[in-house]
Amino acid sequence: MVNPISKAIELGDGRVITIETGKLAKQADGAVTVRMGNTMLLATVTAAKDATPGVDFMPLQVEYKEKFSAYGRFPGGFTRREGKASDYEILTSRLVDRALRPLFPDNYHAEVYVNIILFSADGEDMPDALAGLAASAALAVSDIPFNGPISEVRVARVEGRFIVNPTFAELAKADIDIMVGATIDNIMMVEGEMDEVQESDMLEAIRVAHEAIKAQCRAQTELSEACGKLEKRAYDHEVNDEELRMDVCAKCYDKVYAIATSGSAKHERAEAFEKIAEDYKAGFTEEELEEKAGMIDRYYHDVEKEAMRRAILDEGKRLDGRATTEIRPIWCETDYVPGPHGAAVFTRGETQSLTTVTLGTKSDEKIIDDVLVHGKERFLLHYNFPPFSTGEAKASRGVGRREVGHGNLAHRALKRMIPQEYPYVIRVISDILESNGSSSMATVCAGTLALMDAGVQIRKPVSGIAMGLISENKGQNYAILSDILGDEDHLGDMDFKVTGTKDGITATQMDIKVDGLSYEILERALAQAKEGRLHILGKLLDTMPEPRADLKPHAPRIETLTIGKEYIGAIIGPGGKIIQGIQEKTGAIISIEEIDGVGKVEVAGTNKSIIDAAMKSIKAIVAVPEAGEIYEGKISSVMPYGAFVEFMPGKDGLLHISEIDWKRLETVEQAGLKEGDTIQVKLVDIDPKTGKFKLSRRALIPKPEGYEERPPRTERRNDDRGGREHHRDRGDRGDRGDGRSRRRD
Repeated sequence: MVNPISKAIELGDGRVITIETGKLAKQADGAVTVRMGNTMLLATVTAAKDATPGVDFMPLQVEYKEKFSAYGRFPGGFTRREGKASDYEILTSRLVDRALRPLFPDNYHAEVYVNIILFSADGEDMPDALAGLAASAALAVSDIPFNGPISEVRVARVEGRFIVNPTFAELAKADIDIMVGATIDNIMMVEGEMDEVQESDMLEAIRVAHEAIKAQCRAQTELSEACGKLEKRAYDHEVNDEELRMDVCAKCYDKVYAIATSGSAKHERAEAFEKIAEDYKAGFTEEELEEKAGMIDRYYHDVEKEAMRRAILDEGKRLDGRATTEIRPIWCETDYVPGPHGAAVFTRGETQSLTTVTLGTKSDEKIIDDVLVHGKERFLLHYNFPPFSTGEAKASRGVGRREVGHGNLAHRALKRMIPQEYPYVIRVISDILESNGSSSMATVCAGTLALMDAGVQIRKPVSGIAMGLISENKGQNYAILSDILGDEDHLGDMDFKVTGTKDGITATQMDIKVDGLSYEILERALAQAKEGRLHILGKLLDTMPEPRADLKPHAPRIETLTIGKEYIGAIIGPGGKIIQGIQEKTGAIISIEEIDGVGKVEVAGTNKSIIDAAMKSIKAIVAVPEAGEIYEGKISSVMPYGAFVEFMPGKDGLLHISEIDWKRLETVEQAGLKEGDTIQVKLVDIDPKTGKFKLSRRALIPKPEGYEERPPRTERRNDDRGGREHHRDRGDRGDRGDGRSRRRD
């Protein structure tokens, strides 16, 4: 018997979100469908009955997947089935994970799997804005321990108006695009991009999002109550020894605090912390350690966290000795490696990015073929985080979710600064060579310098900074940290990254791990972040005040030309013959496409002479022949009555035998002309009805002295239409209609 339970959520603009459970996937611990219009997601959640021995963290896995059938499409590739997750799916999974993870109990370590599947889409509503709601609702109707519910919404500002969960069309016109995750009381996660907006604008967008989220959280609570799922399962995933906890604190805290306030470097500090733990463990037998090592490590971690927090809150001392607003030393260098088209090194403290820029042509565009998003990307940013950057001795195993997420943040930070209609495809590659805090922000800074080094005329330079927060008593006592270290990120209550120009914010990412964070604290944190990123921006401009005036000598050159769409076929030619011939002859790379009813031609080459030669050929094709103009053409064929001359690419005209020379000719060959010869001709006439071209070579030759034109001969003949006089010049040829000519003398 199927007894579905559903709840409806009004968005306030006529749209309705419906959550339903009890119909699908009933063997999962929790399952719901979420629908808005014709967009529908299924979210399921399952959890292991117990934790794997030795696991002391939250093993949560969130997977967001889109079915191509949701939009009536076949997947690409040979297998014609969905493959590995796209970047879009990975980024959506990360957004949901970041909002859910902090709300599981600290001592809950069972494996939890959240699966969100897009089964239907209409191409208008954006399904990623519903994924967080679906995941949380599945948890709400399960017995899995979770301190939710949460929800996520996207907020866009279009023409000054905030829109919750905008359509694809609305988002394309937005100057603010942020995704916000929150409980009914607290903001948990923010991520998005903006077009140089002020901090107050971003805070207002967060407020709008939170109001919408509150209604969605209340609906989930009502759904949970209707299902009778308020009772959560019992679990016991940690063995604790309070006496041991107190002993670890008593014997280690002072030593840890001394290291935390010593201002030592990362590896020196890590070794000192490790030695304190090893010395403490040395007081136990092997048998005792076999039983208690996990607890000791857990309690010692808590000691490190408390010592660091107390040092900051009580004395204002950070792990590396800086003040809370102080930025680590920065050094930058551009043109560091000669091969790429642009390169820069950005180093801030113990974080370093070597970033390069490659300029390409239209053929280098990234093709996007997701379920709902189709198109091409001309600005690419790839982020690499090899293990050696943190001193780890392990192999690199390809790009993970972290690399995709950090690269996406840097991409969002920079992409709006690329000039519109920029002819080059741009690939920015950030290789992190050292890391101790905010390598994504180092990527933004190094990316700005590398783009300017490549001669890309970016609208404005962009800098980025990572901020942190340490708080207690629900924000009654707190410290905002500028330019956080990796340990401060791990042990703090909030980390957020902000990028922007001198005029406003371009991107942000925020993760909040504590309850009761007020908008006042957020406002202060954003103000402190602005001071920090402007300081960093000054360092970038000291290194390179403005982009290079020109590209580097080894960079490809590209010029563009706009033509009427009716000329596209003429340039391409039958089977691509014309365009291939131009490319083969000049060495240029030519691409053509129709955009908004006009043709866009892009010509690329290794030097200007190649581009000029290709442009000359293309312009000749699209040029309009003008009567009276002189052209240089090639004889394409010789006939008894004259020769056909290609005087412009793709345009042939008849050079009649009477127009070759002033003297009378019996054959074209008498003038020494043959197929393949290049001659100068004058376009003397264009037939207004047929568009045929009449050429003359005689008009370019001086008339012989004493030359007399022969008078036209008059002949009288009768035809079917009655008697009529016909006048013909002696040199004129009449077309018999069979492709040959006849003379009348």
